[in-house]
Amino acid sequence: MTADNGPPPARTSQQGDAVIPLHDESVTVGKQRVERSRVRVTTRVSEREETVREALEHEEATVTRVPIDREIDAHPGIRQEGDVTVIPLVEEVLVVERRLILREELHIRKSRRIVEVEQPVTLRSEEAVVERVTAPNAPVRSPNQNTSEE
Repeated sequence: MTADNGPPPARTSQQGDAVIPLHDESVTVGKQRVERSRVRVTTRVSEREETVREALEHEEATVTRVPIDREIDAHPGIRQEGDVTVIPLVEEVLVVERRLILREELHIRKSRRIVEVEQPVTLRSEEAVVERVTAPNAPVRSPNQNTSEE
């Protein structure tokens, strides 16, 4: 460029062609890792006692024998009468002819009760502690600086 910052004058070759000089600029960008600080993470386990309350179900069965001693034609099956399960007990008796005699029935009644139970248990929980540890200040380079300039 000339001193007046205008475009450079065009030159002519021997054949009369005009030659215009061209300029090209390039840039180089570099990166560098700089450690600013570090982080330290530690964990701690703490324990605490707690009481757990839970309702437990308890079931009991009561068996009552009911004598029947009645002759029947066929073997009766197990049946349900409300909350009672009836299981027939049959006996074969040898007579001149064979007959079924219902000797007794078992009546089984179930009852439920709920019991509150307390049990101590140990619960653990983890907690993270984060600490920032600063590194010594490293020199920061601008992109225009060269390693030869240092």
